[in-house]
Amino acid sequence: MPDSARIRTAIIGYGLSGRIFHAPFIAADPRFSIEAISTGDAGRRAQAAQDHPGAEIVGSPEELLARRFDLVVLASPAHVHLEQGLSALASGTALVIDKPFAASVGEAEQLIDAAASAELPLMVFQNRRWDGDFLTLRKLIREGALGQVHRFESTFERWSPQVRQRWQDTTTTSQGAGIVFDLGSHLVDQALQLFGPATVTTAELSVLRPGSVSADEAFLSLQHDNGTRSHLTMSRFAAQSGPRFRVLGSTAGYKVYGLDGQEPALLAGASPADADFGLMPEEAWGTLGIEGSHAPAVRVQTERGDYSGFYEGVAATMLDGAAPPVEPADALATLRIIARAHEIAGI
Repeated sequence: MPDSARIRTAIIGYGLSGRIFHAPFIAADPRFSIEAISTGDAGRRAQAAQDHPGAEIVGSPEELLARRFDLVVLASPAHVHLEQGLSALASGTALVIDKPFAASVGEAEQLIDAAASAELPLMVFQNRRWDGDFLTLRKLIREGALGQVHRFESTFERWSPQVRQRWQDTTTTSQGAGIVFDLGSHLVDQALQLFGPATVTTAELSVLRPGSVSADEAFLSLQHDNGTRSHLTMSRFAAQSGPRFRVLGSTAGYKVYGLDGQEPALLAGASPADADFGLMPEEAWGTLGIEGSHAPAVRVQTERGDYSGFYEGVAATMLDGAAPPVEPADALATLRIIARAHEIAGI
């Protein structure tokens, strides 16, 4: 429990994740206060100071972790999550860890055990559980609009042909990098949330871009215990993309194109407090029905995307003792799938 009226929060890392996916939502929630941000990049320190003038900006995680907070957010590379996470937990601080949760199953288990021993909340940031299209699909499945789902196709592809100087491109698979750790963490988590436990039956991983040191493209086929088959496609090297979701059931199907709009809105300067934040235009809505039948497929309004929901859950966990918004066990299950995929593919 925080000692003060608000959850005193520190953020490690101020790249895309810390700046776009964490800080705006923490700052917009009155139950939190951003007390400190650490980043080793001088330009990012200046940006953090401009964005959050009430926060102390420091140059290293060690300097930040020498102080006491209620909550530390690790928006840092996967290969440092274990060291930083253990240090934060040892100081008595609750922890949010961005995906990928850890660089290996073993490291994830160490973090889970340390949090349990310290009796501190450990929450894994899986923001795309709050994508509008995912919320829509989950609602349709719960309502029985598709009947019994037999195939779930999920595609998350980008066009980034050049290897850049960022940890996702310059660190190796053993350090928690590569497309399956990155985008795959979202796709696997969503599949497990919708359809339950699964095993990997097929894993195709490819290194495509010149200079790349980890997989740039992957296809995974998962067989869920409930009988559903998930086909998960992810790429950094896709000049064109397929549907974000194509879901086939015994009575109908659902198909939607494009990515949730919250990330591009934030990059364009939008605030989570904006009245229209998270809403998708009608032309981006998906369709439900049976193509070619006498009753044509109809547009289904996309649910409002709500990344704020994660930190609402964090506040409920810390202030009210509610269950974490993302259980560490769920993140561990996702990492086991990712590890098995690399084992099958030999990468």
